[in-house]
Amino acid sequence: MENSLSFWILFNAFVLLMLGLDLFVFHRDAHEVKIKEALLTSLFWIALALGFNVLIYFWQGERPAMEFLTGYLIEKSLSVDNLFVFIMIFNYFKVPLKYQHNLLFWGVLGALVLRAIFILVGVALIAKFHFLIYIMGAFLVFTGIKMAFSHGDEEVHPENNPLIKWVSRHMRITKTPVGGKFFTKIDGKWFATPLFLVLIMIESTDVVFAADSIPAILAISKDPFIVYTSNVFALLGLRALYFALAGIMQLFHYLHYGLSVILVFIGAKLMLSDIFHIDMRYALLAVGGILAISIIASLLFPRKASNLPPPPDVY
Repeated sequence: MENSLSFWILFNAFVLLMLGLDLFVFHRDAHEVKIKEALLTSLFWIALALGFNVLIYFWQGERPAMEFLTGYLIEKSLSVDNLFVFIMIFNYFKVPLKYQHNLLFWGVLGALVLRAIFILVGVALIAKFHFLIYIMGAFLVFTGIKMAFSHGDEEVHPENNPLIKWVSRHMRITKTPVGGKFFTKIDGKWFATPLFLVLIMIESTDVVFAADSIPAILAISKDPFIVYTSNVFALLGLRALYFALAGIMQLFHYLHYGLSVILVFIGAKLMLSDIFHIDMRYALLAVGGILAISIIASLLFPRKASNLPPPPDVY
């Protein structure tokens, strides 16, 4: 797909504009995001992504549009599974609800930069070293199988994070939060706050998330434009989705297994791409069908109350 540099600049300027409006206009004052607000905002981001998908269809054709939609579904689904980790991080550090939106904003902004770098490097490497698609495919199959046998409720241990350890040794850190600030000045000296440690934890966790999501979407499309924009739209709605689903995510207990099947399917598709081609329409139907089945099964066969993890704390 041919895209001029000016279009890339305009697209990223639009993304920064939307993020700026979100942080400095709609959420200028730190406040607890209610479910109604979160649902409306989440629907807005989803509608924006689908509208962009329609634009791709009329501008570039059916196949790029299907690649975008498939990639968006995969990234969005993986992000839902990753929200469990965010809940555990916020609970571990006892982050007040009114500061969580701001943290997720900066976390998403950092994730956008990291994903852009990973995508450009990944596309360039695959173009130069074709055999890497087999390694990526095998990695996705392995990750999917590993995910299926994990419980999805592992504990978070920030004290084992290398970046947290380094910052703790080399920076002054306040014992308690200072409003919603990441840094504060005390007696003429700069101190980091616990919220800065939370931000580091979120950013470093996204590096791990990207190890799954970037190969998965590169298996769908090798076009940097499709890969990047589908990632961007999935991440833009991540904060609203967190507040909309935070209290009920434990109900979707089969989604975890659905995602593992998707990763195995995408990995196998990548490894067999040179000898067996799966039409993108069937790949889209497969991904959408697996997600639908896992969500419906979760609702029809809920966990027993005694097996449900505790809901996120409200401070």
